[in-house]
Formats: sequence, structure tokens, C-alpha cells
Amino acid sequence: MNIIVNEELKAYIDPLTPEEYTSLERSILAEGCRDALVLWGEVLVDGHNRYAICQAHGLPFQTIQNTLFKSMEDVHLWMIDQHLGRRSVSDFQRGVLALRKREIIAERRARTQAPAPATADADDTSSPPWDDTGSAPELATVPPLASRDDIAKAARLSSNQVVLIEKIRNQATPEVVAALKSGAISLNAAAAVASLPAQEQVAAAVGGADELKQAAKRVREAKRPPRAVSADATDQSEGTAHDAIPGDDVPALKKRIAQLEKENDALRKQVLNLLEKSSRSA
Repeated sequence: MNIIVNEELKAYIDPLTPEEYTSLERSILAEGCRDALVLWGEVLVDGHNRYAICQAHGLPFQTIQNTLFKSMEDVHLWMIDQHLGRRSVSDFQRGVLALRKREIIAERRARTQAPAPATADADDTSSPPWDDTGSAPELATVPPLASRDDIAKAARLSSNQVVLIEKIRNQATPEVVAALKSGAISLNAAAAVASLPAQEQVAAAVGGADELKQAAKRVREAKRPPRAVSADATDQSEGTAHDAIPGDDVPALKKRIAQLEKENDALRKQVLNLLEKSSRSA
């Protein structure tokens, strides 16, 4: 059987971590490849890791054709839905997948609303690779993800998490995203760091988890409004200042200053007398 590994499809979903890959390999070596690989003609759609492990160890595997695919968009939507339902996928990954799904559906709807071309393109490759007639059945209508709540529901997240993920996806550098995926920082911290200029993001990521957390803290503190002083505290401070220095009694204030200066002179004379006595004694 000829199986084609499309690198774009293989990279469409985040790869397994080394630990996850090792765990899957142990499972297949012990129990065999229980789940069939999903193909689109000869193109491998689902099961890239299982296929690689079986090839490396000479193990048998089963395949199944998905006859609903009519285009690469259909493949992408199917892959997204498969991974959105898996528990091993992180919150960030689910959010990114749901946002991709929204974009695919929006682009598809925009095309269907555009005027149809007069003639079909002779080079059109949207048909399934095993069927040159393009007669594969239509996919079921995919509902749009029109609102942030729709995206959150599809990804099993909160609306606030979707906001954070969208910000990270649009603004974060690859280094910050990598730190988030590795678990070095939280979703909230990554979104805060993503608001910094790219160079500062990279510098924080290079500094490690602690530096990223400190950068996130600085961003939050910079956005925090200054603490308001209560009216009672203001009145009290003004009253204290007024009592300490009565601005409406200037003559009394001058008199007090003169008295203090006189006392200082007397103290200086006492110090000088003490110094002279100690020098004579020596």
C-alpha cells in the first residue's frame, strides 16, 4: 500500500511531546496499532505518529478511507474536530484550533456568497485524489462560529480564555508561545507578556520562567490604575498640615523661628565650651 505523508497536514496539529510519543510507542509495542489510520486517497490524514512507529518496528496496521473529504479545507475541519474532542489537548491548543475553524468557515462562506466563475478552472485540485469527477458526497453543513461564545463552546473554554488565546496568537513571539506550551507560564501570564514589544518578549523568554512571570507582573502593575485617596483621608491630611503650620499666623511663625535660632546658638556655645575644657584637661 502506498501512503503519502503530507508534511503540511502532519504539522497542522501540534506534535506530541517526546514523553507522549514514547508513551504511545510503548502502548503500540505492547498492544499493537489498534486504531485505523485515516486516509484521503493515498494521503495520510490521521495517525502520523502511529504510522511512523509501525514503520520503525515493522508492525501491521489498518487503514480506512474517509469519503466525505472534497477539499483540503474539509480535511482541516475534520482534523480540528477530532483534536478538539481529545482530553490530551491543552486549553491553548484547543483555543487555537477553534479560532482556525472559525477562519476556515468564514472564508468558505465568503466564497459561496461571491459570484460563481463562468467556467471551471482546468487546474482545480479540490476533488478527492481518488476521484477525478469530484463526485464525493457533500459534507454536512458546518455551523458558523459567529461569536466568541461560540468559539468558547467549541473549545470547551470560557470566553475570557478565548480572548487571552486570541491575543497570544496575534501578538506573542514564538518564544513566549513555546514557554506557554511547555507549561513554564500560565495563559494569563503569556497574554500579559504578549502586550510587550517583541524584543522584550524574547528577552523575558530567554530569562526563563521566573523572568517571564516578573515581566507579566510588571505589565499588570503598569495597567493598574493609581489608588484613589479617600475624601476623609484628604481632609484629615489637610487638617493635620494646617494644625502643624498655621498659615494665617505669620508673625507667630517668625517669632518661633527666631526662638529656635536663639536656642541653636546657645547649644553651639555649650558644645564649644565642652570642647575647650576637654582639650585643656588633655
